[in-house]
Amino acid sequence: MVYTQSEILQKEVYLFERLDSPNREAMKHLKAICFLRPTKENVEFLIQELRRPKYSIYFIYFSNVISKSDVKSLAEADEQEVVAEVQEFYGDYIAVNPHVFSLNLLGCCQGRSWDPAALARTTQGLTALLLSLKKCPMIRYQLSSEPAKRLAECVKQVITKEYELFDFRRTEVPPLLLILDRSDDAITPLLNQWTYQAMVHELLGINNNRIDLSRVPGISKDLREVVLSAENDEFYANNMYLNFAEIGSNIKNLMEDFQRRKPKEQQKLESIADMKAFVENYPQFKKMSGTVSKHVTVVGELSRLVGERNLLEVSEVEQELACQNDHSSALQNVRRLLQNPKVTELDAARLVMLYALHYERHSSSSLPGLVADLKNRGVSERYRKLVSAVVEYGGKRVRGSDLFSPKDAVAITKQFLKGLKGVENVYTQHQPLLQETLDQLIKGKLKDNQFPYLGPNTLRDRPQDIIVFIIGGATYEEALTVYNLNRTNPGVRIVLGGTTIHNTKSFLEEVTTSGFRGRSTESSQAAPRSSSRR
Repeated sequence: MVYTQSEILQKEVYLFERLDSPNREAMKHLKAICFLRPTKENVEFLIQELRRPKYSIYFIYFSNVISKSDVKSLAEADEQEVVAEVQEFYGDYIAVNPHVFSLNLLGCCQGRSWDPAALARTTQGLTALLLSLKKCPMIRYQLSSEPAKRLAECVKQVITKEYELFDFRRTEVPPLLLILDRSDDAITPLLNQWTYQAMVHELLGINNNRIDLSRVPGISKDLREVVLSAENDEFYANNMYLNFAEIGSNIKNLMEDFQRRKPKEQQKLESIADMKAFVENYPQFKKMSGTVSKHVTVVGELSRLVGERNLLEVSEVEQELACQNDHSSALQNVRRLLQNPKVTELDAARLVMLYALHYERHSSSSLPGLVADLKNRGVSERYRKLVSAVVEYGGKRVRGSDLFSPKDAVAITKQFLKGLKGVENVYTQHQPLLQETLDQLIKGKLKDNQFPYLGPNTLRDRPQDIIVFIIGGATYEEALTVYNLNRTNPGVRIVLGGTTIHNTKSFLEEVTTSGFRGRSTESSQAAPRSSSRR
């Protein structure tokens, strides 16, 4: 995620081993650098290693705070005095983008309460982030979420206990940590995406910057898995937040540029100077060739899936469900798409989930009828049950914020004007709830009764350094929101984190793992239509 293997090789590190891999041979001529999370298992592995050292000398770096008792156990095991140094190097989280981090933790809660192991891991990840950014923040949390309050308290406990580590130079306006809950906005992770990074994650899945392309028809062997990292890929860095239509024309420009730079193999390499020039330019050419073939393959596969799954039409209706309030039009469009054989099981279920979240309390809600339509078109029981599970997880009864109707006159006017102007792009009308929350926070208008401070102190000034963390996972659409807020608000720096980074599939897994299984759909279809009112 942070360093490529070739970059590490340039630092003269030639061998990469896991501490727990068996049958490692002794190499006394090598020095070892160990980078570990300070878990009980890792400390135990290290103790075993130091009792029978395989390398001449050890430099040990822990990614988080290590207890004095663990350091003592390591010192006792180091009878041969091979340890040169032990340090804490706070990197106990995954840096995804320059302003986004994740803990790669799926299913962090059981119902509305933390899974204890996940709470401990999240507290460690969040405090390591604060230490690495040298921030000792004031903390605000979402009042409607018990897990948000619990995490806020746990982080505060660590800051109090390790007060010496958190004794950073005071800034004029203290940093702010805002803790939110995914269940407040279950719409965002259910939508199809149209900006490059978010779309790749939604349709292909990004796992630690790696994309699995092995299922792509006719894929060549060297492209079965590719890495997309803004650090090492200029094209990706420049295009990750652009719309899919723009990516297409940029790919074309990239191809044309590549064609121009191609060494003229037809020309004979007659002189030594020709050969020298070719060899010197070849690495650059090879790198560009790799970039071109990678992005052409990825964009080609995205295009194929968009056509095959009828995603332009599906996405238009999703956006209508998320952003408009016309019930009869929405219902008609969802019904029409449920009849379309090109629409996949996942997309059919997702449309009904979005309908359920928006219109669960509408006087003429047709949810049971739509669930029956899903059954008739052969959608599996698992997806049908997930419709009610998603409402259980993030329905109106749970939400602390109003997801669908603007709250004040200004917002209503904005929405009306937006409607008049016509949206530039019908596929990207939706703004995550996070946009409004952070907008209010930056203006100093975020309500204390919905997002209270932990402890007696409050910020008098508008915050400038903001770390926002979403329990239950963030999304790349929210990462784009934060990127744009950072760009348009000079002097404000926002970092976004989540227990994981979701696409629709992983979000539905989060819902199920958290214990929201949904009702059996057989009973809901038999029910009269009015019974869907709550």
